Amino acid sequence: MAENVVLVGCGNMGFAMLKGWLDAGVLKPGQVHVVEPTDALRERAAGLGVEAVANASRLPADLAPRVILVAVKPQVMGDVLPAYQRFARTATFVSVAAGITVAFFEKNLGKDAAIIRTIPNTPAAIGKGMIVTYRNSNVEDEDARFVNTLLKTSGAVASVADESLIDAVTAVSGSGPAYVFHFIECLTEAAVAAGIERSTAELLAMQTVYGAGALAASSKDTPTTLREQVTSPNGTTAAALNVLMGENRMQKLVTEAVDAAHQRAIELGKV
Repeated sequence: MAENVVLVGCGNMGFAMLKGWLDAGVLKPGQVHVVEPTDALRERAAGLGVEAVANASRLPADLAPRVILVAVKPQVMGDVLPAYQRFARTATFVSVAAGITVAFFEKNLGKDAAIIRTIPNTPAAIGKGMIVTYRNSNVEDEDARFVNTLLKTSGAVASVADESLIDAVTAVSGSGPAYVFHFIECLTEAAVAAGIERSTAELLAMQTVYGAGALAASSKDTPTTLREQVTSPNGTTAAALNVLMGENRMQKLVTEAVDAAHQRAIELGKV
């Protein structure tokens, strides 16, 4: 099957994915068709050399895409999907929309449609994301591998076998960047309170979090081992960790936060 891809929606996330495919050489411009109704966004996509049209009816009649990646807002998904029913027998549909279930796609495209639901996070926009996938039983292994190849240009990819776990994923990696951003805010304010000039405090906080994350990702050691390596007995780090880890304060707070996000994700999925 030809490795042609239709990208439906080319806003910030869609455009970042498109650029990632082309920059990595996973796809050539001639293999991608973009459907984007907004003139400026469509022109931006066309600037990368791909074919860009305003709506699905303008796609070539003989087009047989292997993948249709849908990157539109959840609230318009029901209006968008019916135009792609003609591809449902042969294409694998990939969703990056939060809260849209596989059952919703099957209702709009047919129960035999091949669907992969994904939860990316915002760092995917710079190729540093975490993307988690769930696929229905109609997706062939070979097609799933091809989709993973596409997604890996935006970051790391993992999968879950139970769609209900997507809500937990949303609470951890989907919302997780906001938790880290808030930690950076808190570390910045603590530095200012300690007398450090704000611009320097911001640099210290951001670079420390960035460097620690990069070290954890590249090291063969676990985060626990890395923490222990930094912590000298009775030293400055130990004094700080006694506050953060005493009575499992941070662990309890983070667990409570993730649980709140998890429960809200479940509630939103019922709407």
